[in-house]
Amino acid sequence: MDRLFDQVIVRPPSKSIVGCISTNPLRTSVDPSKASRQHREYVKILREQGIEVIEMPPLEEHPDSVFVQDTAVVGSRSRRALIARFGAVPRRGEEVSVENLLRRMGFETVRVEEPGTLEGGDVMVTDLGLVYVGVSGRTNTVGVEYLRKTFPEVKVVEVPVTKVLHLLSAVNYIGNKTVAIVPELVDPSYFSGFKLIRVPLEEAYAANMLYLGERRVLIPAGYPETAERLRREGYKPIEVEISEFYKCDGGVTCLSLPLYKAL
Repeated sequence: MDRLFDQVIVRPPSKSIVGCISTNPLRTSVDPSKASRQHREYVKILREQGIEVIEMPPLEEHPDSVFVQDTAVVGSRSRRALIARFGAVPRRGEEVSVENLLRRMGFETVRVEEPGTLEGGDVMVTDLGLVYVGVSGRTNTVGVEYLRKTFPEVKVVEVPVTKVLHLLSAVNYIGNKTVAIVPELVDPSYFSGFKLIRVPLEEAYAANMLYLGERRVLIPAGYPETAERLRREGYKPIEVEISEFYKCDGGVTCLSLPLYKAL
């Protein structure tokens, strides 16, 4: 099995998701009940694909807490976890219960300290000894150094991110030395050693996709050109409806915190 993780941590959306941090004009129309249904379907798909899902309780005091990927970078091989310090100040505190869970699971935890910031959505892990990190409005170079020190076994490559929220908003590793990317949003020259599958700019949201192993890729529903390009390259796209999370500037990868086998 070539997938990058066998376990993920998730957190269902809280009713407070209506107050999520978002640039999307649709953010005021978020339906918490619909978001909960969509999250349950997301979890169901992961479990059907053989992934162990560890579910945490909702966190009402944090509207964005469903986007649990951002709270940490976790290595299942090293049993180490780097705990985020959010660049988005209102989100600080989401990471506390995640750190407590990881410690109970036996992980050694390291915290990003001030002035460092790092969010998991900027971290792209591969199975090639390479980890790419977006230097963005949410992650700074001090945060990147924490990542290097926590996981010295891998090479960490910085990628400037100026046109999207996080690195994974526009580029994702999907196994097989292949990256799905919106080249208009992130410079593809950083990934010159990879095969590139170009996601059309008008379907940029679909670039936030999650590789599940054996050429299966979880993508948001409603992006037919991206799905077709994946199929042409031998991938098997699995679609999931996540419209309510789209309204909150969140995507497929944002909804789970992988325990990476390569770290």
